[in-house]
Amino acid sequence: LADRAEAVRDRKVQPNIDNMLKITNDGRKLALDQRLINDMLPDEENSKATTCVDKAFEIWEHTKEQKSAQLIFCDLSTPKGDGTFNVYEDIRDKLMAKGVPENEIAFIHNANTETRKAELFAKVRSGQVRFLLGSTAKMGAGTNVQDRLIALHHLDVPWRPSDIEQQEGRILRQGNMNDKVKIFRYVTEGTFDSYSWQLIENKQKFIGQIMTSKSPVRSCEDIDEAALTYAEVKALATGNPYIKEKMDLDIQVSKLKLLKANHTSQKYRLEDNIVKHYPVQIASMKERLAGYRADIQTYAQNKFPDKDTFSIKIGNRVYTDKKEAGAALIDMCRSAKQPNMAVTIGEYQGFKMSVSFDSFFSKFTVNLKGSI
Repeated sequence: LADRAEAVRDRKVQPNIDNMLKITNDGRKLALDQRLINDMLPDEENSKATTCVDKAFEIWEHTKEQKSAQLIFCDLSTPKGDGTFNVYEDIRDKLMAKGVPENEIAFIHNANTETRKAELFAKVRSGQVRFLLGSTAKMGAGTNVQDRLIALHHLDVPWRPSDIEQQEGRILRQGNMNDKVKIFRYVTEGTFDSYSWQLIENKQKFIGQIMTSKSPVRSCEDIDEAALTYAEVKALATGNPYIKEKMDLDIQVSKLKLLKANHTSQKYRLEDNIVKHYPVQIASMKERLAGYRADIQTYAQNKFPDKDTFSIKIGNRVYTDKKEAGAALIDMCRSAKQPNMAVTIGEYQGFKMSVSFDSFFSKFTVNLKGSI
């Protein structure tokens, strides 16, 4: 893998023949099972499939009475039905060799219609099928089989944190009769696995900071399928101990870049406010302040000398009796009953008086207007 990465970097090979994405995917396959690279290679004694089968079989034996079920997630090496080696059939064969009946093992890929899928899910919920193997795409959202689930196995590492949430969301949910469940993540030493899990963790932390407003940023890099760089492949393939340090430094650099971008954005926003927005706001406030002062002066000039004095102009007539003024005001409201439209009806203490009808609340509102 390191030699291939070096050849790609030095452009000794055409991109359509080999590239970093292919190398990354081959590295993931190698971590899962070396026979995915070359099916002539032997079955490793401590391969992921073998280790998973040992764990799954042990749980199967201990939960026979409860008929507990298990999910095994594997996004790579799904069954194609063309006779080529795949991890799904390898796990099934190894489970059967240990004594698990074939009818208790199922692949989600065989349920190719909604009806078959519903039948399969019902069998898992009832305990007839005790091992269900599938990928995130086919066995993620919409897979409601939690009733008897006791364990979940991650055989490979997806690229997105959301895939992990979808997978584990099948077992960690209401309706599961088991109070405690087990989740296994299988990592092959000396491969891309540990690094890939670290990438997932860092992506999730980054997303969590944004979603919980604990980070000053509002964006992050695309977290879908990505290729490792030449330096990462070289370090991983050669067992370079500094790969973890390199990852930590990359994360720190990314955070500092984001902080710098955020600082620059805030700086431009403040400059924009100073040049454009604040002058407009200041002018508006000055205008309002002048209006308030004018209204105060208008009120001072027209206020009643005592509580017994009363005067209001409604239409073309001035009223000094409150009862008559009230009746005239009601009549004026009735004649101006146009929904949500203010109509000037007179003056009160130097201020123009208008009335409007709120059709939503079915009521009249009287407003006084001065300079603002």
